[in-house]
Amino acid sequence: MSNITAIVAEADTTVRVESPLYHANLPELAKKNLQGEVVLREKALLGHLVLRGNVANELFAKTVAKILGVELPTAACSSVENNQVLVQWLAPDEWLIITESGKEEALQAQLREQLTGHYSLVDVSGGQTVLALSGPKAEMVLRKSCHYDLHPSSLPTGKCVGTNLAKTTVLLRRTGADSFELVVRRSFADYVWMWLQDASREYGLVIEK
Repeated sequence: MSNITAIVAEADTTVRVESPLYHANLPELAKKNLQGEVVLREKALLGHLVLRGNVANELFAKTVAKILGVELPTAACSSVENNQVLVQWLAPDEWLIITESGKEEALQAQLREQLTGHYSLVDVSGGQTVLALSGPKAEMVLRKSCHYDLHPSSLPTGKCVGTNLAKTTVLLRRTGADSFELVVRRSFADYVWMWLQDASREYGLVIEK
């Protein structure tokens, strides 16, 4: 029994956290593809929290705003952000909160400590990732990949929509005139990555770290 205990004690208990696209070796690709009109970067290992609650409840809304530093967006498909968090509207009672890697646990603890009543808070950090797509032809890549109207009048900066990209779903947000972010489920990250590679081929794809 003592030998078994010793072996367990000596076992490596380090948990290796990996991005869904770690195997694509994006840092190495970033050294090779230096020219192109589409730029792709994985914003890997960010903290993702899904919060549900009644924003009409003044105590709930004020408590969340105090902790996040921004008020929850209430307009459909809107988002708000500061230098700590990005909050995207998912439904009238549901929001996706994205924060820096490693800060999600403390943020979740704060919310759980101060919120009362009926609410739901789930850490989905390991289940999805964020891809940033930019460049003069980024919109063209998305136009031939999803059916949503990407004209700035329909998708202005800051608007986020759940839509299809090829044969999967993403949360798409315009971040600038020629820049977008896609929240992708972990199980579809490979598929989306390969699709975007192919869809960008005619324009040239640059990988950023």
